[in-house]
Amino acid sequence: MLSRKFSPWHLVPFSWKYVRLRWQRRPVLVNFEVTMRCNAKCGFCDYWKTSPELKAQELDSFVDAAKAFDPMMITWTGGEPLLRKDLESLVGAVDRAIRTKYTALLTHGAMLTIERARALWDAGIGQFNISLDYPDERHDVARGIPGLARRILANAAAIRAEGMTVRFNTVIKDDNLDDIFPLVLEAERMGVGMNLSVYTDFKNGDTSHLLRAEHQARVEELVRELLAFKRRRRGIISNSDHYLASIPRYLRGEMTEPCLSGQDTVHIDPYGGIRRCPDFPADGHWSEYAGYAPIKCDRCFYACRGEAQAPLRPNRFLDLVASA
Repeated sequence: MLSRKFSPWHLVPFSWKYVRLRWQRRPVLVNFEVTMRCNAKCGFCDYWKTSPELKAQELDSFVDAAKAFDPMMITWTGGEPLLRKDLESLVGAVDRAIRTKYTALLTHGAMLTIERARALWDAGIGQFNISLDYPDERHDVARGIPGLARRILANAAAIRAEGMTVRFNTVIKDDNLDDIFPLVLEAERMGVGMNLSVYTDFKNGDTSHLLRAEHQARVEELVRELLAFKRRRRGIISNSDHYLASIPRYLRGEMTEPCLSGQDTVHIDPYGGIRRCPDFPADGHWSEYAGYAPIKCDRCFYACRGEAQAPLRPNRFLDLVASA
């Protein structure tokens, strides 16, 4: 699903840039973590415990890093990036600094109004990725923000109606397996996209929502439903067919491929540090980047890990050119 800022012909310059970055062994996606602060209180994440005093150490520009990496894709994330009152300035400066890039914002959605969305869209954001794990009050409880699910659904519809691109980022957990496909159908009804990842306890050791052996049969059934949906309706689920089909294999412990996320994607934190994965510590300043070798790590099956090892097949292009 392409942003509404682009047309199918834009795949030509994007493809050239992708080939160049891969040939140069440079990251295709750079995640700018503009803050580690967050006003949600998710049990699986400790960002909300970040000291407010660290705000003073947050970078006031990511332009130099953007120019150095010149990635094809940029995600503005956190923490909760909308806590940065200067976010529009940060986005606009990077948007002017490099060409041929696809820019997204990842947010929990509580602070995303139609007015802020329009300002960020005008600054350079091409897609709003909003976290949504449940369609009801369970999401409010999980994030520690009353009324959040209702607010997300209403604002996503309003933002989409204004001609902007919206995608739900949904984590597959032990207690929302029966909600995933209905959420896909709701996304289709709303004309928005959806990206799925598998829950991990890597962030802080919270094992309460891990998928276990007793969920295997239901997960395999869900994957069949999702792949069948994709065959008849491209453009809603942004995950590759390969990623979805690999989820049961990962849960069975059969995955032997090394993790490539540090090659295709990197994270630059609010203080200038670089890391291969959002759950790894920083390895020094981003200017010292010398590449990451593949590693054996099965602590997660995030989409970033799974998509990095997904082969380029014709159905990936069908996903891109299809419209939500």
